Amino acid sequence: MKSTLSFFRLVLCVGLCLAVGAVGSMATTPEIGGWYAGLAKPGWTPPNAAFPIAWTTLYVLMAVALWRLWDRNAPSPARRRAVGLWLLQLALNALWSPVFFALHAPAAGLVVVVLLWAAILATILACARIDRIAAGLLVPYLGWVSYATALNAAIVGLN
Repeated sequence: MKSTLSFFRLVLCVGLCLAVGAVGSMATTPEIGGWYAGLAKPGWTPPNAAFPIAWTTLYVLMAVALWRLWDRNAPSPARRRAVGLWLLQLALNALWSPVFFALHAPAAGLVVVVLLWAAILATILACARIDRIAAGLLVPYLGWVSYATALNAAIVGLN
């Protein structure tokens, strides 16, 4: 029974993260060939095909981190804080694509992604207190969002 519950929790966590990714994709995809293609971008911008691969991988890692917090750690104020910060970063993650792409607002997107970066760092620090593996699973995400923040800032500067 415990393994069934654990698997169900994992499926919910993965589903939540992939749903956020799907919403972001719905805001992003229609803009790639038009508005986004017309923006000046730095030479170190990755090819468009890299983004869905990177984000899918990161969403799965995020999901496993949340699952570990939920499934492998007893309820406590520390767990509640880590999960709360995890949910905050996910909300900011979900906000970025509609702001940047759908609203055509790179400067506002930069504000969101800087807040996202700070929320991810806070989440990693909170997770590290109770589950070092969950914290470690979020490190690549922080790395990618650091890169995405620099890219967003460069786009703001060039446009």
